[in-house]
Amino acid sequence: MLLQIPKKSLQPSSNPNLIPNISQNPSNPINFDQNYRNLCLLLQSLSSSRSLPKGQQLHAHVIKSGVQKVTLLSNHLINFYSKCQRPNDARQVFDEIPHKFSTSWSSVISSFAQNELPNLSLEFFRRMIENGIRPDDHIFPSATKSCAILSSIGSGRSIHSLTVKTGFDSDVFVGSSLVDMYAKCGEIHDARRVFDEMPERNVVSWSGMIYGYAQLGEDEEALRLFKLALIADLDVNDFTFSSVIRVCGHLTLLELGSQVHCLCVKTSFDSSSFVGSSLISLYSKCGVFDEADRVFEEMPSRNLGAWNSMLIACAQHGHTQKAFELFRRMGVIGVQPNFITFLCVLSGCSHAGLVKEGEFYFGQMHEHGIEPGAQHYACMVDLLGRAGKLPEAVGFIESMPMEPTESVWGALLTGCRIHGDTETATFAAKRLFELGTVSTGMHMLLSNAYAAAGKFEEAARARKMMRDRGLKKETGLSWVEEGNRVHTFASGDLSHPLTKEIYKKLKDLGEEMERAGYIADTTFVLHDLDGEEKQRAIKYHSERLAIAFGLVAFAPERPIRVMKNLRVCGDCHTAIKFVSKCAARTIVLRDNNRFHRFEAGACSCGDYW
Repeated sequence: MLLQIPKKSLQPSSNPNLIPNISQNPSNPINFDQNYRNLCLLLQSLSSSRSLPKGQQLHAHVIKSGVQKVTLLSNHLINFYSKCQRPNDARQVFDEIPHKFSTSWSSVISSFAQNELPNLSLEFFRRMIENGIRPDDHIFPSATKSCAILSSIGSGRSIHSLTVKTGFDSDVFVGSSLVDMYAKCGEIHDARRVFDEMPERNVVSWSGMIYGYAQLGEDEEALRLFKLALIADLDVNDFTFSSVIRVCGHLTLLELGSQVHCLCVKTSFDSSSFVGSSLISLYSKCGVFDEADRVFEEMPSRNLGAWNSMLIACAQHGHTQKAFELFRRMGVIGVQPNFITFLCVLSGCSHAGLVKEGEFYFGQMHEHGIEPGAQHYACMVDLLGRAGKLPEAVGFIESMPMEPTESVWGALLTGCRIHGDTETATFAAKRLFELGTVSTGMHMLLSNAYAAAGKFEEAARARKMMRDRGLKKETGLSWVEEGNRVHTFASGDLSHPLTKEIYKKLKDLGEEMERAGYIADTTFVLHDLDGEEKQRAIKYHSERLAIAFGLVAFAPERPIRVMKNLRVCGDCHTAIKFVSKCAARTIVLRDNNRFHRFEAGACSCGDYW
């Protein structure tokens, strides 16, 4: 039901730019002044509820009453349209104000910044300066927010200089916005300098610094700063919690992340959609899918980020049918997917080898008005390549409306490595190196594709090419969290304090596995070694050492969760299935592609990865 406006019209003021005082309407001063205040209060209420139809009806009443040029009313209208995500309507109201004061400029600049129109926000900031209006502590934060959105560090520094000249740099809100701006522009040292020099800090300044460190991968510093914020008894908000939880997810710190989750529950921030999305990502990245699913289902409201986080979790953990069901649920309740949504679904199809389904969802993108990007094309090539449809993958690449990127050719190389197609691998490598600078990972993919097919000379040449270009192979590492520590292992590692126990456990377990039928497949040793050396090389891969540590250090009923930065090799995958059966343990392994859950001699990936 639309807002009901009283039939009695409001008479215009003799000075339309100000709320009239008693002397301006001596016949009925109190009612006249109160009518203005009531309209302002109504607009504030409608802004909070974002009730666009009622607000537009009230706006029409203001125009009919002839008081639309009253500055305070216009400012409230600008704020109302801004909250309703109608910045063009807010601009029209602003343009019709005959005499614009700083509050009007502040309202419209904020409207543009809040509605992702940073260029307009900065343009109006410039116009305001040209009109001789002095910016204040309300205007500066909107301007710096726009610089952060654009990553325009030059404009941000200019505005910072202006805050110093006008004396607003010591204001807590302006200082906090500067910290946030520098952090989001990647200038973390400037952000920290402003932060350290602030006479007073609030939750925005602390959160901005924590977010900045997290974005740049300075995870330990982000966690240290969060600890200091708690010691300072700061009332952290959902943005702070979200940043810290994402750091825990990135480092796969399950125990610490769970503690932060408890803190969120105590402060009621667990109901925030931003915190919920971060928690889903945390538990998913730490290999606890059921907990991620529980967080998602218990969220009181879900934004698109939460849906996408859950879709990513489904794709990484091999729950493809659940991903399809989530996509259907989004459609039923009217949640519009974006390019990330489709990337998640296509990734799930690739992990499960569902070619027809992948082609269907790729076609659905156009129906939703989304133009596929390079990542979507790479996902489709990966899907076709892993399924052994390498000629189709090449044809798909040749039909792309854009130049194939490194990730597209890398996806094709992955398929070539899996299926031993060195001819297509050579073709892909030639096209890949035409792009110019190529990452270490692409060189290793090519080398491994040759080695997997037994062409060790070609593999050696590929590695030499990498060394000649000054590139180094990424060291394969696996790690396990235990006792507030992350225990990291490399292949053949002898540095851990429990090395003797770890190697004894592997020896005893190896004998039991062989009795159960395990035979090492040394074809996965991608170096030209003799049989005995290959046996020794494959036996002590980093993931096996990490699992053996878990068997030694963990309680018998506790699942062993191992993270690995590279793809698990085929023999280790087979061996871990035997370990899960012989040791009667659940083992969750995350490699650089997906999660594998080993139980009773089987893996959740169905041996397709």
